[in-house]
Amino acid sequence: MLLRSIALAFLPLVAPAAACASAPAQVSAVAQMPARVIRYEEDRDALRRYWRISLSELGSARMRAFFESELASLDGVEFDTLSQEDRVDYVLLRTEVENELALLEQRAARRAQTVALAPYGPRLLAVLEPGQRLEAVQAEKVASEFDALLAEVGKAKSELADSARAEKRSVVVRASRDIEGLRDALAEWVGERDGYDPLFGWWVKKPADKLREALDAHARWLRNDIAGLAEGDNETIVGDPIGRDALLAELRGAMIPYTPEELLQIADRELAWCEVELAKAARDMGLGDDWRAALERVKQDHVAPGEQPALIRELAEEATRWVEEQGLVTVPPLAKETWRMEMMTPERQLVNPFFTGGEVISVSFPTDGMDHGDKAMSLRGNNRHFSRAVVHHELIPGHHLQQFMTSRYATHRAVFASPFWTEGWALWWELLMWERGFQQSPENRMGMLFWRTHRCARIRFSLSFHLGLWTPEQCIDFLVERVGHERENAAGEVRRSFNGSYGPLYQIAYMVGALQLRELHRELVVSGELGAREFHDAILQGGNMPIEMVRARLADTPLERDFRTRWRFYESLR
Repeated sequence: MLLRSIALAFLPLVAPAAACASAPAQVSAVAQMPARVIRYEEDRDALRRYWRISLSELGSARMRAFFESELASLDGVEFDTLSQEDRVDYVLLRTEVENELALLEQRAARRAQTVALAPYGPRLLAVLEPGQRLEAVQAEKVASEFDALLAEVGKAKSELADSARAEKRSVVVRASRDIEGLRDALAEWVGERDGYDPLFGWWVKKPADKLREALDAHARWLRNDIAGLAEGDNETIVGDPIGRDALLAELRGAMIPYTPEELLQIADRELAWCEVELAKAARDMGLGDDWRAALERVKQDHVAPGEQPALIRELAEEATRWVEEQGLVTVPPLAKETWRMEMMTPERQLVNPFFTGGEVISVSFPTDGMDHGDKAMSLRGNNRHFSRAVVHHELIPGHHLQQFMTSRYATHRAVFASPFWTEGWALWWELLMWERGFQQSPENRMGMLFWRTHRCARIRFSLSFHLGLWTPEQCIDFLVERVGHERENAAGEVRRSFNGSYGPLYQIAYMVGALQLRELHRELVVSGELGAREFHDAILQGGNMPIEMVRARLADTPLERDFRTRWRFYESLR
């Protein structure tokens, strides 16, 4: 097994004592693909920085030409001569480029919706983009064009009022944001020239200022009057569902060979398992099958204000000791030394009522400025047992260890980063630690089951939203009723899921990625092919990627030039 020898070859760099006694086989060929991957990422990012206006047709066409040229270039690679590691990179790069092309098509459809509400957009970009290319600016002509655009913006507001009111709220809000992007691009374009060219300022500045004000007014009108969002409203959840076809394209790009409907079946089956275990834990707490009463008791067991940081450190050290004593993964001493903690602001807690992690774990806990009810909900939602079940997800062996290793090994694969690897890894440890008895009491089990239930619910509510089946309010109700969330915490979770900072598959990636790793662990560790430490170290040292390609590396599964995802990793839906 090629990857087995590669993984072992890395181990002495991290923990000499953990290396096998037998000398690993040497990799004979120099890898061909990493340099190509790095060049692709740098070229792509350079173009994205240049063509940074989201509504630009020219930018979209240039990106399409770039991706198509990359595909043509990949066709010239002699695939059969590549090592397995290079074949993995080849498949990853081809899939990445094909996915980018599919996303361009999705964005074109969404851009058309914005242009229908702001038809002056292309005309404005026709003025700005030649200047971006450093072509000479004819100030008097630009001033006349801006004056004409000012009239077009006013006409759009009056003539498109009925069609704007008939449009989906999500599309109206997106159009408002896109118009704000045009406004900012105009301000930047003028600011780069005003004051340096006296003639430019004399002609252009006043009509540009008026046009910028008109764009701002049009964006506010769409957001406030049409979409019904008050100025400064950061709490109302709108979201922007992408639909079934776009979900299928996203799943292909993530190497998940299941339909949204099949993933909903998986979520429901895993959720049913959780509910059985919740009832067992409730019985062991002396509360019959009433898991809600058991959860309520667990929520009352929280530390006093000011004491949460000490609890987090205690829980982090406990989890680190446990995985090391179990011999499950190598933890470099520097990784244990260098993680840090910060307390989350009340504003961030509106979208993340729990934790975020990595080198810095950001801890959610009530502050003195919160209303009394919000303080109580935050205390209950960040109780001792919920926290014990999630600190290791964020630190060691979860995201902090993950980030520590990926910054040191296979760094070229960062461009292929997949939430199914990122979040799946952290949640996989919750599953494995459950199987190996990390929980010490029924209350600990309730804490772990709460989060596991939550991950199943994420699949159900996020896919239901993007399929157009559920509203954000229905998603919140589901988290309260089926998981046991505090309502404000549930609202924060849904707000974070649909505010645009996460991709449409991100929330399903936790449980789906963990289930992929569970199956891979069964294939390689339970079968005796690899040891547990060897398995986990090889995953970390191989870099971030869709987990089907982790399987190709570790199990040396055959890869073809035109590889397409096919690993049906969930036993009952193969």
